[in-house]
Amino acid sequence: MTKKEAQERAEKLRKIIDHHRYLYHVLDKEEISEEALDSLKKELFEIEKRYPELITPCSPTQRVEGKPLDKFKKVKRETPMLSLNDAFSKDDIIDWVKRIEKIIKKEKIEFFCELKIDGLAFELVYEKGVLELGSTRGDGLIGEDVTQNIKTIHSIPLRIKKSEKLKKEIKDLVDKDKIIVRGEAFLSYKEFERINRERKREGLDLYANPRNVAAGSIRQLDSVIAASRKMDSFVYDLVTDLKAQTHAEKHFLLKELGFKINFYEKVCSNLDQVFDFYQKIISIREKLPYEIDGVIVTVNDNDDFNKLGFIGKAPRGSIAFKFPLKEASTVVEDIIIQIGRTGVLTPVAVLKPVDLSGARVGRATLHNKDEIERLGIKKRDTVVIGRAGDVIPDVVRVLKELRSGKEKSFVFPDKCPSCKTPIKKVVKTSTIFYCPNRD
Repeated sequence: MTKKEAQERAEKLRKIIDHHRYLYHVLDKEEISEEALDSLKKELFEIEKRYPELITPCSPTQRVEGKPLDKFKKVKRETPMLSLNDAFSKDDIIDWVKRIEKIIKKEKIEFFCELKIDGLAFELVYEKGVLELGSTRGDGLIGEDVTQNIKTIHSIPLRIKKSEKLKKEIKDLVDKDKIIVRGEAFLSYKEFERINRERKREGLDLYANPRNVAAGSIRQLDSVIAASRKMDSFVYDLVTDLKAQTHAEKHFLLKELGFKINFYEKVCSNLDQVFDFYQKIISIREKLPYEIDGVIVTVNDNDDFNKLGFIGKAPRGSIAFKFPLKEASTVVEDIIIQIGRTGVLTPVAVLKPVDLSGARVGRATLHNKDEIERLGIKKRDTVVIGRAGDVIPDVVRVLKELRSGKEKSFVFPDKCPSCKTPIKKVVKTSTIFYCPNRD
């Protein structure tokens, strides 16, 4: 085979492999067997091995590549990757809608509802249709370059697919410009169980939950290990302006560009439909093959969404409607103070470890001094803890009727436990204290 023949053959192989990868990993369809697809990949690998100069960044053979990294490079993104504020009840959602109605001055608002996947958020940057960068959320503005590990997720295209349903101007933009999308990497229950079975055979500690494995896999310095975890993904946002008028249109465009979109989504014309969707998801939650911790409700109209702007690090136009707390009782063995990156003092309850929502929990936040006083919590108290939205361990209440008399009150310090500098309030009326010592 001449080099020219090899180049032509390689291009055809990449095209057919990408087609069947898309069918299998995104649409859950299969036109040829997995074995047949593997043989096509092997042929491509042999061609590229013989002619390394023919390897392209978006070749299917490049999903696992290179030697392990020493560390991840930092990535500064163009548009901040924000988190969402939470709601835990219908009243919370109703209050949220009342607030946004005052800003956009509309009595009738259309909403887009989708699942909140319990995984690790990522951002993908495509240059002229080819995946160039995959990064973690980080602090919202600066993330970590995890491109090698992102490439191991087969539901993420290395090259954007252009459906015939797309307008010509959008196809042209994909070919010429930068396309930025965001999504969530996760591990299915089935894959999580397989990994834990292997660890049990090897005498290793078992992982607590799929989310931890997914997060650890994305931030794994060796992409070969990341590839062995068989992660999956859903893409939920199109950052680049492709003239979509609604969030629902963004999802349509993402699907036609070849990304895997979650099946469970709904445009709701009123809050009753939002609540119906939420209850439907609760009823099928245990049957889903992956973890979710709520429903995301978004103002569907993109102009309205942009007009609403942001509050803190969260967009006003979206909210996470979390599932009810899952609870368990345990004993507070100690109360300690944690010093955050900004110097804020946060009291934390050290707990007798307890299993909660699939994770072993040994600590729970007490938020601030006022929360300790509100709860009336003491060391050695028996408490009920929950995971707010299935993620953050939280003390729900103190079971004071179980006190033995051996409990000890906690005194909030007036000096930093680390450097002994007198602490200050963030503002005079605040319940939050911080250490002013920048060193």
